Amino acid sequence: MEEVIQILKSGGTILYPTDTIWGIGCDATNVDAIQKIYDIKKREPSKSLIILVESEKRLQDLVDVPEMAWEIMDLSDKPVTIIYDQPRGLPKILLAEDGSIGIRLVKNKFLKKLISGLNQPLVSTSANLSGDPSPLSFSDISPSIINQVDFVAEQQQDEVSAYEGSSIIRIWNDGRIKVIRE
Repeated sequence: MEEVIQILKSGGTILYPTDTIWGIGCDATNVDAIQKIYDIKKREPSKSLIILVESEKRLQDLVDVPEMAWEIMDLSDKPVTIIYDQPRGLPKILLAEDGSIGIRLVKNKFLKKLISGLNQPLVSTSANLSGDPSPLSFSDISPSIINQVDFVAEQQQDEVSAYEGSSIIRIWNDGRIKVIRE
């Protein structure tokens, strides 16, 4: 754990299991590391990335959380990413064109420990080239992705994800809600 945290703190990228699919991640406050992820995925910078947080406190430090968001997270059996307005303290490269950000509060113990040790939110994007299918297991990940990251987690490499991705729900500060992916 200490090794991966040091890699992240020094601007490195990692390949790791999430509470859904395998992801590529980095310190969500490091612009150079975020750019590396765009380069690895061959992803257009206009397509925003999501971040993972380990605690309600970190989530509240980043965004004003509408009451409806808490209810959705409490009631959802599946991992849920919520898109929030007006995040604080995050680099512009992470944000969507409208200034919003997708954030998922994780339940996975490995991720909670990792994000807590980093003491920053973690970028999370599927471990695939842009447009390719998302990897449900480690064996689905292209060698070109594996060879470009600075660290590959050993956890859960022989498991297959129960989810092809999280639900994605957009909640505006004015109370509007839109389900983007169930």
